[in-house]
Order: sequence, then C-alpha cells, then structure tokens
Amino acid sequence: MRKHLKTRGVMGEINMVPFIDITLILLIIFMVMTPFIVQSQLNVDLPSATSVNKISEDNVIRIEITKEGKILVMDRNVAMKDLTEELTLRLGRSHEKTILVQADKAVPIEKVVTVFDTAKKLGVAKLGIGVLEKR
Repeated sequence: MRKHLKTRGVMGEINMVPFIDITLILLIIFMVMTPFIVQSQLNVDLPSATSVNKISEDNVIRIEITKEGKILVMDRNVAMKDLTEELTLRLGRSHEKTILVQADKAVPIEKVVTVFDTAKKLGVAKLGIGVLEKR
C-alpha cells in the first residue's frame, strides 16, 4: 500500500469539470424556465393618479381609453376600427410625435396593446403610457 501511494502521489488539485457541468445545466434550466415565469407574472393593474405630470402638448397625441371602452384621441371619440385613420391624420408627415395612452384601471390590457400596435405600425417615434387623472 505504501508503494502504491509513492508511485501515484497525492492529488493536490480540485477537479473542476463536474462543477462546470452542473453550473451549465443550471444555467440552461433557468434560461428555459424564465419565459414561463415572466408570462405568469404579467397581471397589470393600472392605477389612477391624483397628479399627472404636465408635458408640452406640441408633439404629443393623447389617447384616452375609458372604462366604458371609449377611445378618445385628443378628446375626440374614435372607434377602434377608425383609429389607424385618425392617427395617420394626426401624425401627418411627422413621425417624431409622441403618443401617450392614458387608460382607466378597469380597461383590459388588450385594448392598450392594440393601440400600441396600431401606433407602432404607423412608425411613431415614442410611445408612452399613463393613467387617467382623478376628477
């Protein structure tokens, strides 16, 4: 037995290969699971606010979505099917304008996403989301 230890010697280093294997497997598991975790956490409940930051109205197109489902573009009632035409008229040739969507707390998020999608298709430079001011 003593002879065996002398010829082989004492192993003085740590084998890192199993540690790296486990780390990579955990990384892959987290990468696969992250989209599922994020999708289950997307319950958005937009609040109302007592004070709203005032921004310059020159380059902003305000779209309000009330809890009844009405869509108001700059205080003008517009149907969802006519939103593309209305935004095209409001934007004109300048796509440098900002669209600010203010939605009530009870509005389904699908309506807000539809408005964002319509604006992005038209090539709007900036999109913003806000809340309706309490009156």
